[in-house]
Amino acid sequence: MILSDRILFTLIIITVFFNRSIAQGSVINLTNPSFEDVPRKGEDKLNVLGWFDCGKINFPGESAPDIHPNGFWENNLPASDKNTYLGMVVRDNSSYEAVSQVLQEPLMEGKCYKFSINLARAQVYKSQSRITKEPANYTTPVVLRLFGGSGYCNERELLAQSEPVTNASWQINSFEITPKSDIRYIVLMAYYKTPVLMPYNGNLLVDNASAFVQIPCPGELQIYADNNSNLPPHKRKKKINSTPKPDTNKSTLIITKPNYNYKPKILQELNKGSLKEGQTIEIKKLFFEADSSSIGYKSYPVLNDLVGFLSNHPEIIVEIGGHTNNVPTDEFCNKLSNARAKAVTEYLVEKGINPNKIQFKGYGKTKPVSDNRTAYGRQKNQRVEIKILSLNS
Repeated sequence: MILSDRILFTLIIITVFFNRSIAQGSVINLTNPSFEDVPRKGEDKLNVLGWFDCGKINFPGESAPDIHPNGFWENNLPASDKNTYLGMVVRDNSSYEAVSQVLQEPLMEGKCYKFSINLARAQVYKSQSRITKEPANYTTPVVLRLFGGSGYCNERELLAQSEPVTNASWQINSFEITPKSDIRYIVLMAYYKTPVLMPYNGNLLVDNASAFVQIPCPGELQIYADNNSNLPPHKRKKKINSTPKPDTNKSTLIITKPNYNYKPKILQELNKGSLKEGQTIEIKKLFFEADSSSIGYKSYPVLNDLVGFLSNHPEIIVEIGGHTNNVPTDEFCNKLSNARAKAVTEYLVEKGINPNKIQFKGYGKTKPVSDNRTAYGRQKNQRVEIKILSLNS
């Protein structure tokens, strides 16, 4: 090998390793991303573990965000992840709530990241109007704003904003962001739907924030191993603007374009022409490990059935609802049913379904379809359903 060839080979190896790091990306974890803390009303004016209450700076006379669930303000929605979650409000006196934290490492200027968070709106959130001093139901939809800056509660750069949150069940909201400057602190803020003539009373429920995961920006080189992670970097396949290879442990379904004649093989009830809003359909042949939200591999065919249908009908909005029998406790049943509904939702999102079209909720043992006094009845009650929320969103 002549000297120029050696130099060229060295440059190739350096380039491969550089682009490999881009493809894999850094992962910036948040502290307490699911807002685990002691349930309490914000009137206590305490910081949530790992988060700073921006109201102490922006609106020192107002209360802090609430930690749910515990029936506060008549809201009883179970957490979407673990035990507790954050409730934030906007008020008719132009005040609003937000929390902030410092990142373990900064989001870098010009780099691309993905971020997701679960959002919902409580259908009942009774408090008091700051203007009239009369009882008020804080239920007008609001948006989530994600800011970045150089200090706690610094709003230097708006990184992302959700649509107005109207869903009463949990929904995964995903964002791709590209900071215009280095970001050391982030802010999660409940804010009014703009433009707005007058400030109003509304609520936003927040849970299960993801890490910030660096992803390739458009045009960047991605590299992955072709079923062999032990291959040396210079032998790995290169893809331009590609996506990672699918998980070979899961059956795959590739939809190239909408096909409105697509007919599910298992969930044959999913026929657009006969569906009605509010209709519920049990997801048959869906299997979980005992007392777990881990989906068994035999469930992939029916889940891919659902992927095929939702891919070809992007105008439909659904709720994935988890249900249990009456064994053992209310708390366990609520957590298990919610975790299973969430697991199904995450599978669908991973397969490319728009997360804004799926909500999820755990109903625990509150909606039995059979008698819990028999083994057959308990088995029937242990189920996951799809509910049609809208046929023409």
